[in-house]
Amino acid sequence: MNDETLQRISRTYGIENWSAGYFSVNNQGNMVVHPAMSDPRWADLKNVVDHLLKDKKLQLPVLLRFPQILTNQLKILTGSYREAIEQYGYKAMHYPVFPMKVNPRREVVEEFLKDTSKYRVGLECGSKAELYAAIAQEQTPESLLICNGFKDESFCRLALLAVQSGKRVVIVIEKLNELKILLRVCGESNVYPWIGLRAKLYTKGSGKWASSGGDSAKFGLTTSELLECLRLLKESGKQQLLHLLHFHIGSQITDIKRVKNAMKEAARVYAKIHQLGYPIEFLDIGGGLGVDYDGSKTRTESSMNYTVQEFANDVVYTVQTVCDEEGAPHPNLVTESGRMMTAYHTVLVTSIREEIETFADDLPEVTIDEDDPQVITEMKWLLDDINGKNYFEYYHDAVEHKDELHTQFNLGLVSLEDRAKGEVLYWEICDRALKESEQTRNPNEEFEDVKQILAAKYLCNFSLFRSAPDSWALGQLFPVVPLHRLQDSKIDFATLVDVTCDSDGKIDKFVDLRDVKPILELPEWKEGNDYFLGIFLIGAYQEVMGSFHNLFGLPNEALIHIESDGRFHVSKIVQGSKIQDMVAFARYDAIGLQDHFQRRLKAMISGGHLTQQDATILAQQYESAASWTTYLD
Repeated sequence: MNDETLQRISRTYGIENWSAGYFSVNNQGNMVVHPAMSDPRWADLKNVVDHLLKDKKLQLPVLLRFPQILTNQLKILTGSYREAIEQYGYKAMHYPVFPMKVNPRREVVEEFLKDTSKYRVGLECGSKAELYAAIAQEQTPESLLICNGFKDESFCRLALLAVQSGKRVVIVIEKLNELKILLRVCGESNVYPWIGLRAKLYTKGSGKWASSGGDSAKFGLTTSELLECLRLLKESGKQQLLHLLHFHIGSQITDIKRVKNAMKEAARVYAKIHQLGYPIEFLDIGGGLGVDYDGSKTRTESSMNYTVQEFANDVVYTVQTVCDEEGAPHPNLVTESGRMMTAYHTVLVTSIREEIETFADDLPEVTIDEDDPQVITEMKWLLDDINGKNYFEYYHDAVEHKDELHTQFNLGLVSLEDRAKGEVLYWEICDRALKESEQTRNPNEEFEDVKQILAAKYLCNFSLFRSAPDSWALGQLFPVVPLHRLQDSKIDFATLVDVTCDSDGKIDKFVDLRDVKPILELPEWKEGNDYFLGIFLIGAYQEVMGSFHNLFGLPNEALIHIESDGRFHVSKIVQGSKIQDMVAFARYDAIGLQDHFQRRLKAMISGGHLTQQDATILAQQYESAASWTTYLD
């Protein structure tokens, strides 16, 4: 592949900007995955997909999970804090905790915990179900099990089971009443966890989740509630249980200045509590460490203006400075950076199945009859005479003619056939005018809307609501790149639509270094040929937040380990949802449905509309359909 082609690919997809070194393009024009930046090991994603489809008999869509990327992200996180601690002479340690809400899948949690002794990796849970799963996981005794979220008596009792099993449990108090419940339950069982208090800081984050912090935040204790908790602990003689102060100012913080302000405020609160005589020793800074989804390194909502090392440096330096001023010991720093830890490790692979065209470019050429309405004749004349000098004027004339055509149709003055002729002519004029505009040195901005309308709509075999819900719900940008054919010179402008029957099931905002693109440049789609697209950086929140809209289920899943020289190993395959799984999710009984269908067939037989032999075949087909995939074959 020559340098010019590489530069075009770079401009179009910006892979080197958002991939953090995990993804690149090889000389064959295929996307390649690496287990770490600058790692010589690699695997061709097109080859991976071919192997899964042909040798493992999987169907698309398929979720590719790369556990080595999880391990490397953990290494980057802990290494950044270790370097900052050494650089500034910080006199405490870093405790990474993985928040299960980000991605509770067993394969993800266990991958982090396999390094629990090396990095003191712990878990954070915010519900009884997460806590139930976390209790049984293997952790080093030094690591933490943080219990966040709203808690009732049964939550507290479940957490005490973790204490009795040897876990280092910290129950974080979100509301004043939770502390009263916890102290009562602990008194009855004589089992006591460590206690943490979640402070509601004045400082707010930035980006989509800025409302997680500040005065109106959902979680956290006000200053007066914080003092009341301290009083209750001292009054009950349990002040020695207080070990942690927690805060969280929002996910995906885009601006490093907000981090510095939050650290100053939180460190001050920690120091004041320590001065009151409480043995607090951990400062949990929550999550918020961002992911640069668009690669722009800016304060936009899909980016952030700092690196992981800069984030760690600011946390360590700011907390140290405040504590030294207050004469308080440096606290151990707990982080819950789940987005940064998981986003990169997952790629959803889908395929383009069809093109939904604004106008069909393979229709016969429009011919004009002598009895055609004048508006049709004039539009045909515009199409035949358009050129590089008059295209702008002729485009505006065509817009007026299209409006006139529809007005005459509504009045019954033109036929359906005439309307079809006029619409084809209009879109052909738009297409010609757009091409003329693109040939100029400074294309007219008015044609950006035309380009978007004329862009191909590629039907892709996946559900946006299941696999990338934040794209729909929050406008989150996820990089979309073909897995192959990147060197092709013939390009289509396109948006993507999914297989759900929802008009919101589309991706029409794409990563760009300077802006957000409404269309994506893709190698031309050809019917009958394989065409694989990857949606990248969806490892955080997307799996757990996805919905079963239209009862489209979980995609197939494969865990891939990258070896060397293009070799890879499929360590695990998880089958996606079948029709029977999804109807059960909707509370239908599969056997009951089959019984109801049998009764309908019997009624058809009784009415003489169906033979017994045909009814038996239909019943077998209906039963067999339960094991089909919910996606397109």
